[in-house]
Amino acid sequence: MPHAHPHDHDQVRDAPSGGGETITLEQRVLGKNEELAARNRSWLAERDIVAVNLMSSPGAGKTTLLERTVRDLTGRRRPVAVIEGDQETTLDAERIRRAGGAVVQVNTGAGCHLDAEMVQGALTTLAPDGGSLVLVENVGNLVCPALFDLGERSRAVIISVTEGTDKPLKYPYMFAVADLVIINKVDLLPYVDFDTDQCVRYARSVNPDLRVLTLSATTGEGLDDWYDWLDARS
Repeated sequence: MPHAHPHDHDQVRDAPSGGGETITLEQRVLGKNEELAARNRSWLAERDIVAVNLMSSPGAGKTTLLERTVRDLTGRRRPVAVIEGDQETTLDAERIRRAGGAVVQVNTGAGCHLDAEMVQGALTTLAPDGGSLVLVENVGNLVCPALFDLGERSRAVIISVTEGTDKPLKYPYMFAVADLVIINKVDLLPYVDFDTDQCVRYARSVNPDLRVLTLSATTGEGLDDWYDWLDARS
């Protein structure tokens, strides 16, 4: 699927002198994306499908969390399906398929995020059952994915304790648009320099309404809270 958009995202909000053409193109790209996202949202709502957009930097543990989620929730209230976003390879999709989940892979090439058009195509291919839970694994970075509405119901950002405590301050827009922050890999806390309470304070200084969960997708600690949060999206 194609990917093309200007990467001076911040110029939408902070117009530099002489940057009129860039701003106009950026607004046009985002405006078209919003129209397609609205169509996705209507399509999903008509079928009672709940879509959750998962965003993180590379290595935070999104795919491991998805594998556990697919295994644990399959056969429960809603069918679970996954849209995998990566620049290249189908490795993550193969992991989800082995876990028992319906999945479609979207490779963005040089692109740094999924957009509404890509998700529209993925939903057509995936054809999830009515009433499904669709988990979207966005391309791993904490900048571009936050700017593109996919038509999802909720957004979750995942960070891990092997990253810096100050991630919410360095990438505030990502945390500002999220509904949930998951702090993953808490089983590694005894071995790393990570201040969970301070990270939560930083995140809520950006977005006071954020819900925060701590868990380990590897050991299973805290996963029930994640599943309860997903159930509450229904």
